[in-house]
Amino acid sequence: MTSTPVTKSPWLRTFRAAGDRPPTLVLFPHAGGGAGFYRSLAERFPVDVEVRAVQYPGREARAGEPLIDDMDTLADLATDALLPLLDRRFAILGHSMGALVAYEVTRRLEALGAEPERLFVSARHPPAAHGMTSRDRHLLDDDRFADVLRDTGGTPPALLDDPEMRAYLLPIVRNDYRLIETYVPSPGPPLRTGMVSIAAEQDGTVSTAQVEGWRRTTSGSFEHLTFPGGHFYLLEQPAEVTSLVIGRLGWDGTAGR
Repeated sequence: MTSTPVTKSPWLRTFRAAGDRPPTLVLFPHAGGGAGFYRSLAERFPVDVEVRAVQYPGREARAGEPLIDDMDTLADLATDALLPLLDRRFAILGHSMGALVAYEVTRRLEALGAEPERLFVSARHPPAAHGMTSRDRHLLDDDRFADVLRDTGGTPPALLDDPEMRAYLLPIVRNDYRLIETYVPSPGPPLRTGMVSIAAEQDGTVSTAQVEGWRRTTSGSFEHLTFPGGHFYLLEQPAEVTSLVIGRLGWDGTAGR
C-alpha cells in the first residue's frame, strides 16, 4: 500500500508525536465528547507510541463547524482522516458512541485492505441489524434530556445546572444521540480484525452481557473484559486501561523496533 503524506487534520488531535511512523492508537470519543476527553489516558502511554483522538465537528477546537448526525457521513469522513496513518502499525479504541463509530471506520478500513492490529470497544453494545431499541431519547425536551445525562454520568451536574453551559452542551449531545438512535448498520460480513470488548461492572447504561455481544461482529480473535466502575470508568482508572491496551498490543516500550 502506498502511504499518504501526513498533514495536520482538524479531525485528529495528536497528544504526543512519537517519531517517524510510530505505532499509533486512534481514540473515538463518546456522545457529546471531544478529543480532550482522552488526555489523561493518552499521557500514560509509552513515549514511542503516538496517541491521536478523533475530533468530531461542532465541539472543542471545531466548535464553529456544523454537527454531523448521520453515522455513514461521520464514519466516511473519519476514515478519510486516517488514511495518512495506514503506513504504520495502528489500533483503534472507541468508547460508548465512539465504539460504534470505530466499528464503522474499521469496516471501511478493512475494505481498503488496512486492518488495525486490534479494535477495542468500550461501554457499548454492538449494533443491531434493525437499529436501536430505544430511538427517541434525542426527542426528549431539554429537562428530561438533561436527566438522561445526569443518570449516565460523565457530565458534571454544575454544567447541566448552568443555563449558558446547558444551552451550549445539550444540542451537541442531542445531535449525537440522534446519530446513534437513527443508525442502522448496512449488511456485511463480520470484521476480520481482532477485538477486545470492555464493560464496566456498575455501568447503568449497558450490561456486561450486552457488551460481550460484540463477539458476533468479528471472525478474528475476541476477548471480553470487565472493569470496576461506572460508564466512564476510563477516567477513574486511566493507568489500568492503558496497561490493558499496551499488554494486548505488545506496545510496551519497544513498539517501534
